[in-house]
Amino acid sequence: MMPEWGYSTLEYDPDKMARASGRDLRISPKEAREICNAIRHMRLDDAIEYLKRVIDKKEGVPYRKFKSNVPHHSEIANRFGIPSGRYPVKACSEILKVLENAKANAENKGLDIESLRIRHACAQAAMKIRNYIPRAFGRATPFFHPLTHIEIVVEEVGA
Repeated sequence: MMPEWGYSTLEYDPDKMARASGRDLRISPKEAREICNAIRHMRLDDAIEYLKRVIDKKEGVPYRKFKSNVPHHSEIANRFGIPSGRYPVKACSEILKVLENAKANAENKGLDIESLRIRHACAQAAMKIRNYIPRAFGRATPFFHPLTHIEIVVEEVGA
């Protein structure tokens, strides 16, 4: 039996909005949360370009909550006013796929692509893939791979 996925946002107007989700992505939930906070309320094309710049390590993602032992970068501080940040390439590439999927869904609905804005972007921790690394003297160390759910809702706004 396959699970039925829902969305955490309840304010959804099918005439003006489109949505997409990525389930069980092999990225860190902490990195995904910071990326979703950075792209929320951006125009869709601006968010796609921003994530491409992060993948090329031209621009960083500010870390607001999970910032312990995160280095400071002057370009992140100049743009966002928050000094700490990183360049999460793997997580940005996965979220970029979900954004392009939302763009394709909106185009299929007949929405205006140039006037789309990200209304809802969230990351939720999924289950962990549990592995164990064998160690000396018959012991083992747990080694868990986190999985993440991503939800994106875009809305057509007046240009």
